[in-house]
Amino acid sequence: MFEQKELQSLNDYFLNLNSRNGKFVYFTRINGYNSEVGEFIRRYYDAARRSGVVSEGRIPNPDEKNLAYYGEIMGMDFRMEPAFLSASLQKWLPRMNDYQRQNVAAAIFDTLDTMRREGKNDNMLRNAYIKFMCWLYYKFERIVSQLGEGNIPKILYEGEISNYELKLMAVLSHAGCDIVLLQYHGDAGYQRLDPRSQISREYQAGGLAAFPEGFCLKQVRGQLEQEMNRERLYGRRPEAAACTNAWIEGKGLEDILQDIQTRGEDPKLFYNCFCRISGVWDKITYINDLYQFQLELKNKKRRLLILEHTLPQPSMEEINAIPRKNYAKQEQMLLDLSANIKYTANIELQRIMNQAFLDILLEEAGRPGMNLNKLTNKAIYLLCWLKRYQAELFANWRMPEVGCLIFFGGCRTENEAMFLRFVARLPVDVLVLCPNRNQKCCLADPLLYEIHHDPSLAVEKYPRENAEIRMGTAAYHAERELDDIMYQDSGIYRDRQYGKANALSLQTMYEEVAILWDQEVKYRPNFSTVDNVVNIPVIFAKVSGVKGGNVPAYWSEIKKLVTDQTLVVRSAPYINSTDPNPIKAHAAEFFKNGKLQRAKIKEHQSYPYGFLREEIQEHILDKLQLLIDQRVIKGTFENGMEYTIIATILNLKVEVVRKIQGFDFTKKNPKLIYINTTEHIISLEDSILAAFLNLAGFDVLFFVPTGYQNIEKYFNQRVMEEHQVGDYLYDLRVPDFGRISSNIRQSWRERIFKR
Repeated sequence: MFEQKELQSLNDYFLNLNSRNGKFVYFTRINGYNSEVGEFIRRYYDAARRSGVVSEGRIPNPDEKNLAYYGEIMGMDFRMEPAFLSASLQKWLPRMNDYQRQNVAAAIFDTLDTMRREGKNDNMLRNAYIKFMCWLYYKFERIVSQLGEGNIPKILYEGEISNYELKLMAVLSHAGCDIVLLQYHGDAGYQRLDPRSQISREYQAGGLAAFPEGFCLKQVRGQLEQEMNRERLYGRRPEAAACTNAWIEGKGLEDILQDIQTRGEDPKLFYNCFCRISGVWDKITYINDLYQFQLELKNKKRRLLILEHTLPQPSMEEINAIPRKNYAKQEQMLLDLSANIKYTANIELQRIMNQAFLDILLEEAGRPGMNLNKLTNKAIYLLCWLKRYQAELFANWRMPEVGCLIFFGGCRTENEAMFLRFVARLPVDVLVLCPNRNQKCCLADPLLYEIHHDPSLAVEKYPRENAEIRMGTAAYHAERELDDIMYQDSGIYRDRQYGKANALSLQTMYEEVAILWDQEVKYRPNFSTVDNVVNIPVIFAKVSGVKGGNVPAYWSEIKKLVTDQTLVVRSAPYINSTDPNPIKAHAAEFFKNGKLQRAKIKEHQSYPYGFLREEIQEHILDKLQLLIDQRVIKGTFENGMEYTIIATILNLKVEVVRKIQGFDFTKKNPKLIYINTTEHIISLEDSILAAFLNLAGFDVLFFVPTGYQNIEKYFNQRVMEEHQVGDYLYDLRVPDFGRISSNIRQSWRERIFKR
């Protein structure tokens, strides 16, 4: 029979019989986990699955059919004699040779003899013998005919083993099997069966901990199957591989300019660089250095692609050019879409692209919240961008050539970062330049090499031509640095420092309106600047009634609110639906799939705001889109109301447009005071205007002495604060505020109680 040998290393299990210097096998209990154990289990499971037996839990006892078949073939005789056992095995398991049968018979006899010495009677021994014979036939028949050969059969048992199962394992161990017991809950249960560890040995090593939550052979099997599926997914791998950044000296532009032939000597590697440079090394020379850099790349006949600030999203035409199906599984989708990668001019490059495509998408698949639909969209984006830029990066490519992609301004979206990570695994140097340190780049990758410089410089575009180069003097840059010190997080703001703003409507008491009205917005509660966007606290309210019925005081209080930045509407309507509006005829073509067609709007001959500053034009269009998206106006996305909204906002009166143009988002904001003293409900267009101006950052205040509804008729929800301040009065005539005194004498009671 075979003897157990002391295990020196888990890898000893994979030595064949001839390498073990004798008839030795291993029978080990594993009660703890570390990375080495995890890898061993994966490897041993695969070996047991191929040439052994895997038992996930208890071995089922022989059932009535099993016992009936055994009785029919073998009868129920039993004698405690080696010759009887050997003869029975020859009849029951005829595929075993004499050597194997002798070892198994001796091992069974030895185990039964131990049981007899422990006090078991003949009937118990016969039952154990029959159970062993059935288990050998139904569970282990495939391995008993391999005993004693060079490739030792493997048994992997998962869970808490029973008494008779352990005795059978002892038989198989002495007959020539390697055995591993996986005990996820420790050794206590086993110790009750074999307190002196005579049958097996416990594996001991440093750093063992409890098995991970949920660890089991089913999980291991799933991982192995997934790896096999992925290998089938990749198909034939490329012979060439990337050597990324291992050869560089950390000099940035100089590394990329290094000749391809001098980067390394291994003919099976392409040596590329993946680098991000944040900030600038010298404010005065930075622009010229970049200009000279791209000239040198062109002189070296290197393929060069420069992308600035953003990666244009694939168009519908590009997306529709990618054939696809409905997918039920991730592997099915990846296998089908990867077939779109074509580069017949060089099949090796096609394999490199395919491998990088799958590597990146399998990484993306592991992100939290990722699902098959999102992953499919990412795959389509990658394919669209690859098709768009493939010719510029890889025309007539031959090993070991390396192109260059410069991404200027940093990544703003996950998809942009994904594309750069993909390209960095191809024969391309990828250089990401972020001269303005205030603009964040979301790119993250283990391969990425980082270079940081403290100076920051706002540069709009990469200098490709002499005419585009504008270099500042030392004094100019010193002034910009002083600006950074004075106007960053200091509460002091440069004129028109910000080009984007969001409005936050304040909830106030009526008495606070007059206090906040003429303040610069930066002094109001909840003002902030985040990511170069100003959050503007604004007033959007309706004042109903006349305080104490005092009409002169009422007009005087309104006059106090009329500033240079205030537009006063004295009667309804301000905008009439019958007013000329050249935009109405084109509103439908300006809005598709829920989005404003900005390029089409700006290029249209009827567009009235082309003379405004670019950031103000964008501000108007941003808030127009927001007004539609929020569905504040009744009928939006129901009866074509969105087209009325577009026509109204793209045809504002000059006095309104001028106030928007002059708006500095950190200073005093423009105002609208709308006075409605009659039963006339304001027009739909006036309601649209008021809602838009609120989003654009105006203070909007309605005075309605009658208390009637006015703007509410056209709103889906309550968006204004309403202040009830006194008696309802009717048929008031709005005076000329130039003739109204702002100082109305207060009574002694009002002066005391400030009422």
